[in-house]
Parts: sequence; C-alpha cells; structure tokens
Amino acid sequence: MIKRNVVKLSESAYWVGSRDWNRRVFDALIPLPKGTSYNAYLITGGKENILIDTVNPGFEKELDEKVRSIIDSDTILYIVMNHAEPDHAGAIPYMMRIASKAKLITTKRGARMAQVFYQVPEDRIKVVSDQETLSLGGRTLRFIEAPMLHWPETMFTYLQEDKILFPCDFFGSHLAGGVYDDEVEDLMVHAQRYWGEIMMPYRAMAVKALEKLQGLDIKMIAPSHGPIYRNPERITHAYRKWASGETKCKTTVAYVSMWNSTEKMVQQMVETLASEGIEIALHNLAATDIGDLAKDLVDSKALVLGAPAVLGGAHPLAVCAAYLVKALRPPTKFAVILSSYGWGGGAIKQIQEIMGQLKVEVVGALEVNGPPTEDDMKQITEISRSIIKKIKEEV
Repeated sequence: MIKRNVVKLSESAYWVGSRDWNRRVFDALIPLPKGTSYNAYLITGGKENILIDTVNPGFEKELDEKVRSIIDSDTILYIVMNHAEPDHAGAIPYMMRIASKAKLITTKRGARMAQVFYQVPEDRIKVVSDQETLSLGGRTLRFIEAPMLHWPETMFTYLQEDKILFPCDFFGSHLAGGVYDDEVEDLMVHAQRYWGEIMMPYRAMAVKALEKLQGLDIKMIAPSHGPIYRNPERITHAYRKWASGETKCKTTVAYVSMWNSTEKMVQQMVETLASEGIEIALHNLAATDIGDLAKDLVDSKALVLGAPAVLGGAHPLAVCAAYLVKALRPPTKFAVILSSYGWGGGAIKQIQEIMGQLKVEVVGALEVNGPPTEDDMKQITEISRSIIKKIKEEV
C-alpha cells in the first residue's frame, strides 16, 4: 500500500481527504486556477469510528488508503453526509462496501438524495434532525441543519469534545494547497471568490446558519474545500460581513468591446469614478476569469456593464455576465449600462430585461450609434457624477 499523507487535527480527528492539483473548472462553470481539495475527516474512538464526508469520484482508493493508515476501514460505524453533491459524497458507495457495518447519517432530505444518487439502502441510513447529538466512543457529534447552503439537504457536524466544526461547503475555498489558514497568504481572496461563486445567492440562509453557530465554542473550522481554519474568527467575521451585504465604496466594471467604442465609453466612466476615490474592479469580459468577477461583486456598491449590440441584442459575453449577476444576486445597489451599436441597437433593453428582477437602481443607461462623440462623453461624465453621489451617500 502506498503511504498516504494524513493530517492529525486533534486527539481524535484526522484529515483524510484528497488534493486535486490539476482540476481547472467546477460545474463546467467555475474556474479553478489553483485546483481544489476534497476534504474528508476521520473521527476515531477506539472501536467506534466515524467518517465525515468523502471525496470526489476518482479519489476513492486514496481515501481508503488514508483511512487504513489509521484504522481498519471496516470499523467505521457511521459515514456522515453533510451534503450530497458528488465532490463530497461521490465515494459513499465505495466506502460503504468496505465499511460493511456502517450507516449513513444525513438529514431527511439527504436520505432521499442518498437513495437517488448513490443507491444507499434505506436500512443503512440514519436520519438526524436539527441539533440532534450522537455519542460514540467518548466523542459527541452535534448535527446542525443548514438548508440551502447551497443544497436543501445540507447540514453541519460539530465535534463537541474537540470543538471542531465540519460545515462542508460553508467557509470553503477552492485551493489544492495549504493545510491551515495561516499558511496561505492570500486565502481570504480565494474565500471571497468562493463565497461569490457559491454562497452569495443564499445570503439569507447564511445569516440563519451563522446565528445557529453563535452559541458554539468553535476552536477549528474544517470545511470540505480548501484550508482548515485554526483561527475561526478570521472566516466567520468575513462571512458575517458578506452575508449581511456589507459593501465598500467600490464599483465593478464589466464590459466587452468589438471596435473600441464601448471601451471608450467605459474608460470615460472609470476615469471619472477613480478621480473621486471610488475603488474600481475592471473586467474585460473577453478575457476575465468569472470567478474574479464574482469575487468583486461580493462587496461592490455599484456595477457598470458595457455591452455593444450584436444582432439586435447585447453581445453574448455581456448577456452571460448579466445572467451571472442575476443568478448570484450580489448586494450591489446601483448600476449603469453603456452600449454602442453600428446599424441596430437593442443591447440595453435586453440587459434590463435580464436584470429586471434585481433590486438594483439603474442610475443611467446610454446607447450610442457609432464611436462616442464629445457630447456623449459629457453625458457619461454626468452619469458618473450621479452614481458617485449615490455611492457616497450609501457609505
């Protein structure tokens, strides 16, 4: 057997997950510039051992080898499924074949998903309710329902004696490297990116989950992606800000330009905003990483979207960006839409239709035929002044 690296987190808890250094996209949507990890955790208690979450399909044998380096896999009595998505639950069938006596612990909704996705027999599933506890081998697990973070069956598991929280995707980050939070210099950049990509649409549910955690004495947070927090306040403080929708004096600018006309309009707005101390996050949609765009939407008070017209509507990249904003539902309060066209417009109308359900005030929308004139630039400056006033009034 190949000797696999495991990490001892406490007297009874071990990291036995996998690092996927080569993965570069998640859900056929989210870029992974630094790979990701699939964190699984083994809780030992003599003859009563528990596995919390598993790993992505393809890493099953590695997980088993790591578990076997600590205990006999067949001594696992329970496998906890905090979340049914395959990157965490994909190895459940494999591990339950090896741990022949093990039962799967999950929520009521999770039980149905375990049967549908992983064909786990009903008699091998133990359904737990919110705040229910399970005592085994001198260790006590508390289960905390956290629905829609980011699937309906999600729950957290808390190891009471060791004061470790296992929150699955919550508090995660897509990074293959680093064991602990204080070992990754730019971790909070990746954590904010991860929040924007995955958790931001569920801010209301995140607030509820954070309230449930207030009474717990948490010494360590062990998520299912990315480094483990031995400084838990670092990430919980950030999540409280992001969940509450706290924004900065910042504008995210996302644009695409075919013949430089829209780019000139955007540049005029950016220069005006920057001259008044507004932080700018600029994204050329022809080249940007949408994970970075999602990250910047997390704390931006305003959004500028620049889109040339194509075939009676907005450029497809701008349409994609507008749908992304609609799906992620950032706390952005104000927006400006800028567009140029050659022989037919329609870009602004399409974008407004896409984003119409968001609670965003469109401060200005300007559509220009051909290259922007001096009068057009003056109008953009006036729109810029209007949004600057709005942004600063909100600070």
